[in-house]
Amino acid sequence: MRKDIPIPQPKDVYVVVKHEAVDQESQWSVHLLNENSFPIKNVLMVSRGYGKTNGKEEETSVIRQFFEEIGQNSAVQIELIQPEVFHLFNEYTLTYYVDNQIYDKKCIFVPESITVENLVKIDLLDARGVLHS
Repeated sequence: MRKDIPIPQPKDVYVVVKHEAVDQESQWSVHLLNENSFPIKNVLMVSRGYGKTNGKEEETSVIRQFFEEIGQNSAVQIELIQPEVFHLFNEYTLTYYVDNQIYDKKCIFVPESITVENLVKIDLLDARGVLHS
């Protein structure tokens, strides 16, 4: 049934894992960025981690969050993320509305992609982070 519903590709909405030093320690947090010139509404974000460690299946808890509205050219923090899960696939599924049109996007940070070496400047956060577009 879902395949019969046209869902356009989202534009200018990103997931970023922000890095900052707090008391000489690294802190990582996941943010949702809306770089559109209009708000997005009824935003549902589902996050989870999964993969294998030494041949054994490993999963994190599934976290669901809802935001009534994320304003134009703004960002919200989704969660803090620990380096202990960077060896997993970290998946963020996003669903939101613009006017009466639904948009859907899945962002997957592959294992070991969340690293200091992959940091880029994120202007909207005035910080550095790993960007998934």
